[in-house]
Amino acid sequence: MEGSQIFDVFLLPIVAKELERLPKKVQKRIREFLVELKQPYMISSKKMKGTENTYRVRIGDYRVLYKIYTDELIVVIIKIAHRRHVYR
Repeated sequence: MEGSQIFDVFLLPIVAKELERLPKKVQKRIREFLVELKQPYMISSKKMKGTENTYRVRIGDYRVLYKIYTDELIVVIIKIAHRRHVYR
């Protein structure tokens, strides 16, 4: 069943640096979300228009963009940024 599979979650190196620059409180909330993301189909996130496997989730004023690779059971975090800057 698609929703019960456990995925590995990876951050691109530049995303890991972005995460470290955020306020500690925001970092904590995002890290908690990353644990939940091991079951990506159980999360209520929005699919990005015009993409096949890219999703976004809102965490306070920040957005986390990620891709789900179902065949490999991998989730890759591709961007973490303030909502004003995330889609640029």
